[in-house]
Amino acid sequence: MYTVDLYLKVRHAHFQDGLSGRQIARDFGISRDSVAKMLAYSEPPGYRRVAPIRRPKLDPFTDQIDQWLAEDKARPRKQRHTAKRVFERLRDECGFDGGYTIVKDYVRHRKRTGREMFVPLSHPPGHAQADFGEALVVIGGVEQKAHFFAFDLPQSDACFLRAYPAATTEAWLDGHVHAFAFFGAVPLSILYDNDRCLVAKIMPDGTRQRTQRFSAMLSHYVIDDRYGRPGKGNDKGAVEGLVGYGRRNFMVPIPRFADWDAFNDYLEEQCRKRQADILRGHKISIGERLEADLAAMRTLPTAPFEACDLQSGQVTSTSVVRYRGNDYSVPVTYGHRAVWIKGFVTRVVIGSSTEVIADHPRSYDSGDMVFDPLHYLPLIERKIMSFDQAAPLQGWELPEAFATLRRLLEARQGKAGKREYVQVLRLLERFELEVLHLAVKDALRMGAVSFDAIKHLVLCRVERRPPRLDLDVYPFLPRTNIATTSAASYMRLLAGGEA
Repeated sequence: MYTVDLYLKVRHAHFQDGLSGRQIARDFGISRDSVAKMLAYSEPPGYRRVAPIRRPKLDPFTDQIDQWLAEDKARPRKQRHTAKRVFERLRDECGFDGGYTIVKDYVRHRKRTGREMFVPLSHPPGHAQADFGEALVVIGGVEQKAHFFAFDLPQSDACFLRAYPAATTEAWLDGHVHAFAFFGAVPLSILYDNDRCLVAKIMPDGTRQRTQRFSAMLSHYVIDDRYGRPGKGNDKGAVEGLVGYGRRNFMVPIPRFADWDAFNDYLEEQCRKRQADILRGHKISIGERLEADLAAMRTLPTAPFEACDLQSGQVTSTSVVRYRGNDYSVPVTYGHRAVWIKGFVTRVVIGSSTEVIADHPRSYDSGDMVFDPLHYLPLIERKIMSFDQAAPLQGWELPEAFATLRRLLEARQGKAGKREYVQVLRLLERFELEVLHLAVKDALRMGAVSFDAIKHLVLCRVERRPPRLDLDVYPFLPRTNIATTSAASYMRLLAGGEA
């Protein structure tokens, strides 16, 4: 290909010096066809194909290749045809006897021309997009996968991220509540994908049948929900980009935090710092552009939405309720009853009618048993022989004074002493462990080792009055009759007689 400098010289010789094409060809040592092209174009026009490419060996098979590549669009990206695999199938299944290079060139051309094109978008203020992403983190010394809620305002590029152990319904709802509190306002609409935590079913006409709790959240904040096409993440490209940005910039190297709250405090601080950035194509910062978003958004309602999953359940004969593959205990008095369950991100609350009957830390394991020992003490008191094997009491860490109390009670009264020890533990149903612990230590120091004495000492601490463990005011202590010893009785003992 001739250079632009040669084009300049040839065109100068013809248009300014008046030389003919024949003379120019002779002077510069090029063909007259080349001279004609240089006079027609001010710079090299490049190669221009005037006839379609002919592939005598491959043309009979191009329809088959196109069919395979079209079918690949509905398959996972990692299970699609490569050029090598197309060549192997043509050779083995279709009798193709051509070379690999021509197949490779054709497949590359078809994949390039089949790529989707996108329209640049302009986003009005006050609207948002939401999604979930994943990243490895170390929480409390344990490496695990974090699912982080990503919330983006495309007009200003302001963002909010919050991490969870799992991308559950309650995590979606909790993410919204914290995002709205972070911005201090509610967007006019939010664009989502078709996550099953949000969309129960896509109807034939394209409308979405929402899940019950998601609908309740939208109603609480009065938000218009919009959805991308199934499997088309680019429909909400702003938040998809935020997921990648947050993972690359906020989670590299792998974050290490003592607990989830510390990690989320860090993510929130990073989102605030980002508002000072000026992005490419803009002359003012994200925070300055955020003002237009906030002006268009709605004010927060008086109370936040209760971000929890709501289900019903049945108490079993062992006084547990199953939720998300784990069992949580309730007081034995509610055995075999129907209950409601609220699954929050960090805890599980169980209730009957309008009463909350149990509140447990949330477990994200599978097949876990989460017990509150106090729920079983009334039953263990009646079935005292189950005390040593009771699963809800295994691993219950109590101060050392309780173990000493138990040994003394059992040494004095046997089975009855074990039952009395359970009665002492049941005081935790109404009093704090710290108060009961101090009362037990007082009882051990005073030698008043009984349920009645310990209960009296607890009440005295609560009521802030001095204890009075004399028999006149405390008749439940065991009475002892002490007689005066006489010399005559002592002599009869020495003589072998009866005293």
